[in-house]
Amino acid sequence: MKYKVFESSEGNVFKYIFEPEDAVVEAVLYRYNDFYERTVICCSTMSGCPVGCKFCGTGKNFIRNLSDDEIVEQIELILKDKNIEDVDKNGRRFQIMFMSMGEPLLNWDNVEFAIERLNEKYPNAELLLSTIAPWSDSYTRLIEISKRIPKVGLQFSIHKSTDAERSVLIPFEEKLSISQIRDFGLIWWKETGRKPYLNYCIDGTNSKKEDSDKLQDMFSPVVFCLTFSVVCSKDENMKEAGFKKIDQIRKFEQKFTSKGYDTRVFNPAGQDDIGGGCGQLWYVQKWMKNHLNKITTGGNHDD
Repeated sequence: MKYKVFESSEGNVFKYIFEPEDAVVEAVLYRYNDFYERTVICCSTMSGCPVGCKFCGTGKNFIRNLSDDEIVEQIELILKDKNIEDVDKNGRRFQIMFMSMGEPLLNWDNVEFAIERLNEKYPNAELLLSTIAPWSDSYTRLIEISKRIPKVGLQFSIHKSTDAERSVLIPFEEKLSISQIRDFGLIWWKETGRKPYLNYCIDGTNSKKEDSDKLQDMFSPVVFCLTFSVVCSKDENMKEAGFKKIDQIRKFEQKFTSKGYDTRVFNPAGQDDIGGGCGQLWYVQKWMKNHLNKITTGGNHDD
C-alpha cells in the first residue's frame, strides 16, 4: 500500500495514511521515550465505519472491510518505515491495538486471521481488541482465540453509564446493553483468566458521582479494569480541546482507584496536532469528501 506519514510536533506520535485500492486507512504509531521501551500501533480494521459514533470523524461513512492482508500490512509497513522490525524481539513492550478506524467484531473473519498471523510473526506483541460490542456471532470465536493466544486483550468502549445515554453517543442499534457487556466480560474473564478493560471517555457530562456509582454497581474491580480518556474533537479547528479535561479525568479516576480498581488514563499529549486521537481521522474525512465529490461529479480531484 502507498502511504503518507505525519509527525506530531513533539515527535513521539506518527499518523500513517494508507491508500489501498478504492479506500483510505489510518493507523497511529506511539513511541514512549524510545521504541524499544514501548511501541504502540493503533491499526484500522475497516475503511470508514458503519457504527456512527457521534464523536468519530467517519460518521456513518463506510467504504469497505479491510482484508487480513491489509490489516497486517499496516503493522509491517510502519515497523519497516521506522526501521524497528526487531522491536517485538528486542523491545520491552510492543502493543498492537485494533482500535483506530472500524469495528473489529463486524469484520471478524479478517480480524481473526490477522490476529493469528500477527501472533505468529510477532509472538511477544500484545494484541488488543477494542469494541462497542455489536450483536455478532463472533463472541464464541473471540473467546476461543483469546484462550489459544494469551496475548489477546479485550476492551469495551462504553463511555456512558446508562444505555439511553450510550445510545445517543453510539447510535448503532444492534449492540449489547451495558449489562450484557458486563455478562460477556465476566465470561471472558473466567475463560481466559485475564481482566477485560472498559474504555470510558470523559466529555464533561458523564463524570458525576451518579455515573461512578452506576459503573461501580455494574462492574466489579475483581473482574474489570478501566481506561479513562478524553473525547477527542473530530473538528480540526479544536485541536487542543482534549487537554482541558485531563484534571477532570484524574478526579473521576480517583473515585475508582479508591475502591480498588485497576485504572489507567490516556493522555492525548502529542497527538492532537496531527489528529491522532480516537475518532479524529482528519485525513480520512478529507479523503471521503473528495471521494464523494468524484462519485457525484464524475470529475478527477487530487487526494
